[in-house]
Formats: sequence, C-alpha cells, structure tokens
Amino acid sequence: MARISGVDLPNEKRLDIALTYLYGIGRSNVKAILVKAELDGSRRFKTLSDDEVSKLTKIIEKEAMVEGDLRRAVGNNIKRLVEIKSYRGMRHSHKLPSRGQRTRTNARTKRGKRMTVGALKKEDRAKQDAPAAETK
Repeated sequence: MARISGVDLPNEKRLDIALTYLYGIGRSNVKAILVKAELDGSRRFKTLSDDEVSKLTKIIEKEAMVEGDLRRAVGNNIKRLVEIKSYRGMRHSHKLPSRGQRTRTNARTKRGKRMTVGALKKEDRAKQDAPAAETK
C-alpha cells in the first residue's frame, strides 16, 4: 500500500477510485489530477512505480487541500460561524440541519432518538407521581 497525505491507498483498486479515499478528493478532482500527472485512471494502484507515486503526491499537495488541512479549515469555518452567532452557526451549535432542510419530520440522524413530549399513559404518569409523593 502506498501512502499519500498520510492515507494508505488500496493496491487492488483502480487509480481513479483509489485516489478518492483521500478526504477532499472526489471523482472530478481525480480526473484533473490524472491529466496533470499524465496517468491512466484504469490502471491498478499497485502497478505504479515509485516515481509515478511521488509525481501524484506532489501534484496533490500542490493543487488540492486534503485530509488534515481541509478538516481543520472546515472546522475553523464552522467555529467562526458559531462565534459570530450567525443563523448557520446557531444551527450547528444546536446540532440541527443548517441548509434549510425541514425538521418537523425527518432529520432523525441529526436530531437523534425521538423524545416524546406531552401525553403520557396512566401507568407512566403514576410512576412519575409516586416518587414525588414519597419525598414530601
């Protein structure tokens, strides 16, 4: 496995797919990188020579912000939004969708497990009232 930007890329994958394992590099970025490196995307990653891997590494470091730098930049952008108390920043701080999606229904992944508010069954209400009666 060759290592680019601190990530081990799988040897058995095609070159155009293996490069997408890097955070910040998608399919369209891969095409541009491969054109600059003058490599064929259909080759397997294990068939690359050390010179070709170093060529790829230099192009990626020069052209694209990837992995740690990109994660840090995104985190700083979100922190800035929270600090200036923008609408998007408040949505991030409350762990709600920040791009206009509806939350009355859906958004379960972001909001977490359902919390029932309001109506309780008689048995549940009795259990809640019982400890309160004992403390008086």
